[in-house]
Amino acid sequence: MAAELEKTRRRAVLAEARCELLERQLVHIEQQQGTLLPAPELVSLVDPLDAPALACGTSPKVLLVDDQGANLLALEAVLGVHGYDMVSVASGPAALRALLESDDYAVILLDVQMPDMDGYETAAHIKRRARTRDIPIIFLTAIGNDPEYSMRGYAAGAVDFIVKPFDPWALRAKVAVFVEFYLQRHREHPSPH
Repeated sequence: MAAELEKTRRRAVLAEARCELLERQLVHIEQQQGTLLPAPELVSLVDPLDAPALACGTSPKVLLVDDQGANLLALEAVLGVHGYDMVSVASGPAALRALLESDDYAVILLDVQMPDMDGYETAAHIKRRARTRDIPIIFLTAIGNDPEYSMRGYAAGAVDFIVKPFDPWALRAKVAVFVEFYLQRHREHPSPH
């Protein structure tokens, strides 16, 4: 398990390095074409956490749900570079309890295959509750690319369906999009906390 975590961390570091290289290349190309965005816009496109903090001063929360501890550690390693407030739980019922304690999550990463209550059932419970139905859910699965599984995931309310092993940069980028939507909503409609 430690070897897998280290391998995932190395892949995350390499993905981050590739992204930084790509960003430098894009800036260089935009400078040559005269289409370089002003610095504040470029920063908000690259890292939504550079946006103004929430009124209560906390980081956006991300709920991680997976029955495998190694998978939770890998998700934390991949997403930890952005400073999200990550809450990790190991089951569907634990996810529902976490959502009862606080429904202020930017996104939920939800494993499909879990004992007792699988990801589909967990998502159905989340979507039934008025206070949590609008939280985006990204399903993570090792099942494969079978269209039946992804169709079932989208029917359960998922906004995306990612097959494991996942590309760390792609996952980070997808989560960042939903965090940016969350931050934008909070800038437009601050909560009265």
